[in-house]
Amino acid sequence: MPLPFIKTKISPLWKRIKSDDSTRLRLKYDTYYHIFEKQEGTRVFKDGKEYIMLSSNDYLGLSHHPRIKEAGIAALNKWGSSTTGARLANGGRIFHEELEEKLANFIGKEACHVYSAGYLACASAVTGFADRKDIILADKNLHSSLWSGIQLSGARCERFAHNNPDHAAEILEEEDKNNKIFVLEGVYSMEGHIAKLPAFVEIAKKYKVFTILDDAHGFGVLGKDGRGTADHFGMTDEVDVLCSSFSKSLAGAGGFVASSKEAIDYMRSHSKQTIFSAALSPVSCACAQAALDVMQDEPQHRERLFKNLERYRSILDNLELDTWESETPAIPIVLGEKEKVYYFWKALLEKGIYAIISIAPGVPPGKDLIRTAISASHTDEDLDRIEEAMTYAKSKI
Repeated sequence: MPLPFIKTKISPLWKRIKSDDSTRLRLKYDTYYHIFEKQEGTRVFKDGKEYIMLSSNDYLGLSHHPRIKEAGIAALNKWGSSTTGARLANGGRIFHEELEEKLANFIGKEACHVYSAGYLACASAVTGFADRKDIILADKNLHSSLWSGIQLSGARCERFAHNNPDHAAEILEEEDKNNKIFVLEGVYSMEGHIAKLPAFVEIAKKYKVFTILDDAHGFGVLGKDGRGTADHFGMTDEVDVLCSSFSKSLAGAGGFVASSKEAIDYMRSHSKQTIFSAALSPVSCACAQAALDVMQDEPQHRERLFKNLERYRSILDNLELDTWESETPAIPIVLGEKEKVYYFWKALLEKGIYAIISIAPGVPPGKDLIRTAISASHTDEDLDRIEEAMTYAKSKI
């Protein structure tokens, strides 16, 4: 125990922590890190009040599907809660291989590797292949997981304008490095835009560019039976590496990277996120595998998703709200000013609708927005209440 007359030195980092404006403002306005006490379908409960969830990525509404819950319970009983190790060492189990084979066959790739988080999977899709000698061409609106992978790879990175193949081609005209890599998203989660994949693939062929596609928000939504953006365009073979998350359409936890067998073996040798992260849990594996089966066996979930999406778009269009030309169930409501976003969000809460705020620098300046997402599990009654709330929120700005 230190003596009271001896003053311990305090790190100056504490001053930065105590005076941080971002944290102060976040706590003052209480916009993030909310805790829900209960969930029933699309309804969540906070501080005793019920809200309709309008920002979940559970696009197909599978998070409470009985087949998926039963699969998770059975896996827990059989295998326990964890493998307690990395795949490289002691963490590999037969259920990892079974899930990987199913995913690879479904997507149309030779091999696959599953991860305990989608963030890890997407970062690994970059760090597993790029190194310091390479150049990465990255869409400026990429997800944080991909930027983490880019930074950790040590490769030089050139950003091109969002979803702009022509700008990417201009950059490539000036590059003479042998190893060039595109990092793209199939569906951009904040904007709801579908990648202009045919144009990027054409450029990739011309300049011999290796292509990595994060399809977290396209998998389960686009393509035959939800095979994703590459399948949507008939270009699965032209994309070198596909990665995705289980926490969207598959309503679970984890993620995967898929490619040729040779490429996955190479990634397993070079990606630290792959080598050193704990193996995906038995429950998460079982739930993902069951969700993949449900996605193929029960097409009604995607049918309901697109029916709900059509109704929701008509609501926003009738109110003349700017949806940034979203093409998918991830739909932003662009208001352009932080203050407008805050008051719109508060008005939705008043009417029992829960959405998410996203402001600069998380989005480009002037694109401050409310991020919403429609789900197959939204009912007609939910959509009626959402329409009423949107009308009210617009009147408050």
